[in-house]
Amino acid sequence: MNIVITGGRVIDPAHNEDQVRPIAIQDGSLLGSPIPRGFSADVTLDAAGLIVSPGLIDLRARLREPGLEHKATVASETRAALAGGITTLCCPPDTTPPIDTPAIAEWLRARAEGALGARVLPIGALTRGLKGAHLADMHALHEAGCAGVGNAGMGVSDTGVMRHALAYAAGLDLLVFLTPEDPWLGERGVMHEGLVSTRLGLPGVPTSAETIAISRDLILVEETGVRAHFCGLSTAAGAALIADAKRRGLPVTADCAIHQLHLSEDDIGFFDSEYRVRPPLRTRADRDALREAFAEGTIDALCSDHQPHEADAKKAPFSDAEPGIAGLETLLPLALRLTEAGVPLARALAGLTSGPGGILRLLAGGLVPGQPADLCLFDPAAPWVPGPDTLKTQGRNSPFCGAPMRGRVVATIKDGRIAYRAAWARETPV
Repeated sequence: MNIVITGGRVIDPAHNEDQVRPIAIQDGSLLGSPIPRGFSADVTLDAAGLIVSPGLIDLRARLREPGLEHKATVASETRAALAGGITTLCCPPDTTPPIDTPAIAEWLRARAEGALGARVLPIGALTRGLKGAHLADMHALHEAGCAGVGNAGMGVSDTGVMRHALAYAAGLDLLVFLTPEDPWLGERGVMHEGLVSTRLGLPGVPTSAETIAISRDLILVEETGVRAHFCGLSTAAGAALIADAKRRGLPVTADCAIHQLHLSEDDIGFFDSEYRVRPPLRTRADRDALREAFAEGTIDALCSDHQPHEADAKKAPFSDAEPGIAGLETLLPLALRLTEAGVPLARALAGLTSGPGGILRLLAGGLVPGQPADLCLFDPAAPWVPGPDTLKTQGRNSPFCGAPMRGRVVATIKDGRIAYRAAWARETPV
């Protein structure tokens, strides 16, 4: 099918583009600009008043399958991703069983393709069973289509094992996803260690749990030369360590969950379990520092850190409730909200497109002629309220449910196919 999109404001941070122009898609691929003579469209989409960007890329989204299908499925969550404008997402290896064999990785990719949802790039396990003792077969996982390897939230406490793992990955030129949390300091805490945790009488996770883990791993990165991506920064001190590593020329990148840029420990209120996440919400000063670190490029990408749960998982007392927010469909509007804090629109979109695309070495983060057409068409001013009637995800666990948002996806194009079209926007030209 040939498609032409007219009247939209095209923003492609990868190529510093911000202009109103038509976009043509032929046989699933993007055509160059201007549109070649003789091109004939089967479908015309009028995007006047909309922003057209590359399809969003989410570096961390749990799909709960295999193993936790009562929480969500690959089908439900990859379709929810499309509703959020996400065309590519990475699934961490802490499934049940873990993604530590090519068979599991291939099964997950096939499952996603059959669901006709967002494209799924599995992250393979760094160690067998995520137990931190023996290295997984990283070469086989890479051959099976894994975007990289990591140990998810299961820390590798044995520094010798970690050094061997990073050296092995470096030899394969594999990206390693590192979760910066010292297991001895962070395992028992349920929120940030500070005045609020003391007042609530809850065990805390100190800032040092993040900074010690980052410091150790940066030393090993410098020794091995591995490409390392630090997942889920939550502290100002952690961001400062990454900034220093970049200044020294180390091959490191970092991301931050979008909720860390909008929430703090103060939002927990009176033990509201919807705000229990890992790493925990930190101080307002940390939140503001993370925003600044993203704006200046220390933090390369924003992610949903999507973790859907069944309702009962959040009904337990705060310490026993399961951590995580279902965030696929609020990723874009929360990124757009950063513009109210002074972050340029193009920079906010870069954190969802060219930033993660560059980390993964994908062309999908930009509008490149000849490449598969992955596009997000959204209305930056459209008001809406996340909730059971508006969310596609199977998980409803989010502190943003009921909170007014601005910015909503009208249509998502994946591989040149209109993969999602918003029911609420049927009266618009698109």
